[in-house]
Amino acid sequence: MRKDPLVNGQVYHIMNKSIAGFEIFHRDDYIRILQTLNYYKKNKPPCMLSTFNKLSTKEQLLIQKKLNETNNIVEIISYCVMPTHLHLVLKQLIDGGISEYMKRVCDSYSKYFNLKYKRKGPLWEGRFKSVLVDDDKQLLHLTRYVHLNPISAGLVDDPMDWMASSYKEYINASRTEICNFNDLINISPNRYRRFVNERISYQRVIAHIKHIILE
Repeated sequence: MRKDPLVNGQVYHIMNKSIAGFEIFHRDDYIRILQTLNYYKKNKPPCMLSTFNKLSTKEQLLIQKKLNETNNIVEIISYCVMPTHLHLVLKQLIDGGISEYMKRVCDSYSKYFNLKYKRKGPLWEGRFKSVLVDDDKQLLHLTRYVHLNPISAGLVDDPMDWMASSYKEYINASRTEICNFNDLINISPNRYRRFVNERISYQRVIAHIKHIILE
C-alpha cells in the first residue's frame, strides 16, 4: 500500500523507469505500449491484451464493443513514452485506480517484452513515482514538459516527429484518441502548438545543464 493513497478525482504526474536505465522500447514496441496504455484503462477488461491480439477481427470487435460500454478506472490526460521510461498524466476515477492501472500496464508490457526478446527478470526499476498536480495552470505546463521530453533527450527536433506521445492529439493531428483532456485543458490546437514550440530552445538548454543544476 502506498504511504500517501492517491485520491479519486485528482490528477497526478506518473513516471516509471526501466531497471538500470535499460532501453525497453524499440521500433514496434512503441505501438505495443500505446495499445497497452489504452486497453487497460478500462475497468475489468474481458481478457488480457495478449489474448485480445490473437483473436479474429470479428472477436476483437465484440470485445471492443464491450470495452466501449465499460467505465474507465483512470483518464489519460497526456503521455510520452521514452526509450527507458514512461511519463503519464492520469486522473484517478475509482479507489486504487492508478495503482491498478500501472500494475496492469507494467505487468503486461513486461511479459510481452521478455517473451519477444527471450529475456527473464524484472523490467521496471520499482514502484512508479507520483506527484499531485495542484491546478489547471500547472497541468497545462506539465503537459508541455511531457511532450517536450523527446526534444530534451535529443531524439527529435520537433515534438510532431515523436510518435509515442499525446502531442498530436492536442493539436488535432492524430488518428487515434487515447487521451481525454478537454474538460481540464481549455486551449485551441493552434495556441497549444505555439505554447509548446516557444519552449523548445529553453528545453534544450536545460537538458544540457541539468546535471550541473542537480549537483
